[in-house]
Amino acid sequence: MSNILYDTRPFKTRVNDVLANDFKVKAIQTAQDVFYEKRKAVVDQVAEWEDFRNESADLRDHVLANLDYYLNQFAENAEKAGAHVHFAADDKEATAICMEVLRAKEAKMVVKSKTMVSEEIGLNHELIEAGIEVNETDLAEFILQTADFDPPSHIVVPALHFERNRIRDTFAKKLGYEGTENPEEMTRFVRRYIRDRFLRADVGFTGCNFGVAETGTITIVSNEGNGRMASSMPKTQIALMGMERLVPDFASLDVMMEMLIRSSVGAKISNYFSMITGPAREGEADGPEELHIIIIDNRRSGILGGDFEEMLRCIRCGACMNICPVYRHITGHGYGSIYPGPMGAVLTPLLVGYEEAGDLPYASTLCGECWEHCPVKIPLHELLLKHRQVIADKLQMRPAIERSIFHTVAGVFANSFLFDMGTKMGAIGMKLMSNNGHMADWTKVLPVVGGWVKAKDMGLLKMSKFRDEYAKHVAQKGKEK
Repeated sequence: MSNILYDTRPFKTRVNDVLANDFKVKAIQTAQDVFYEKRKAVVDQVAEWEDFRNESADLRDHVLANLDYYLNQFAENAEKAGAHVHFAADDKEATAICMEVLRAKEAKMVVKSKTMVSEEIGLNHELIEAGIEVNETDLAEFILQTADFDPPSHIVVPALHFERNRIRDTFAKKLGYEGTENPEEMTRFVRRYIRDRFLRADVGFTGCNFGVAETGTITIVSNEGNGRMASSMPKTQIALMGMERLVPDFASLDVMMEMLIRSSVGAKISNYFSMITGPAREGEADGPEELHIIIIDNRRSGILGGDFEEMLRCIRCGACMNICPVYRHITGHGYGSIYPGPMGAVLTPLLVGYEEAGDLPYASTLCGECWEHCPVKIPLHELLLKHRQVIADKLQMRPAIERSIFHTVAGVFANSFLFDMGTKMGAIGMKLMSNNGHMADWTKVLPVVGGWVKAKDMGLLKMSKFRDEYAKHVAQKGKEK
């Protein structure tokens, strides 16, 4: 199974499990409302927001169009600054490089700040298999790890689905916590627990929000101090970076940071923002003695130049999740992927293939709200539709009975006589199954129709259609003349 997919059960099974968990669904809905209001407040303060969106999209497209140049420039400048730069073709090569560095350092313990790429390559599993102690230091990731690596529900706030009493019970059972379920008290406990790990860790792992090609600088955005601690306390730092996460220079970084923070957490600036150019120099108090940067492809190069290249603009802000009506109801766990929501429904099939994730593009209403809120203007709804076209038309992966039904419907719609007769027969049939102008409750058990009736009121077809009324109108006008 792919590291990206943590739940390969049928899509409907996952969704039904989620819908049965009232707390999880309500937690996501509350979080969406909070994030929406916070984001709206800070975005409304920027009169040029749409100009920034256009500039950000152009910047990302420029980098993608010249990615080979900027990757070489970044690697060259990072190495000039004293960093070791590695290129990994896939998840196995990336984890192999990590293990090579760890073995050279005889590492027994590592600390990790939040990094989605480490989840993508299955790093924790590889480290644990090798007998290395792994310590997640982001509070939410720490909660998930303590709960036996419970899957995340959001890419920015991954532990949204945990009730405070569940967190308290997990800490008590696994860590000997004896305090209350008060969030501040539990946070202080975790802070004391992790502080010791920072001091004793052999290696610190971080992600990289953006790499600055002009200087070879990596940047880390965090609302907790763990990112800075993981990059400064251990003697060796390993930074994991998706190959597309580059900006040309600091002026470009300024624009992208303006968009990222407002879109992700609804704030003007994050609590912590670190820029690291090479390891610590002589006389500097902070920073690692050795810095390794691993630039990871993992099927990204296959997306370049194709129909889905715009997906590589993504800056992992989570704004699309915070507005999506489908994510609101099925939560992150309905997707079964470390990348949930609209961005995950587009990206996951590109990274793992349609055989494993072919249902995800259908987890969307195609309403376009995700595109409206995306700071880099990724047309997610259009990309989801492209996925559906590939699945249905090119790969012929939809069930044979579904293809047969749509083929028949297309023939009826293309023939005016059949369309007219079909809609009239449909109107008669619906009237027989109706109750007070809507489909009767018993129709919820019918195949196909039941799927609509369960979720919404379904009005009845009329015997007289617009074309009939318009024909009468034209005929009446002719008589009047």
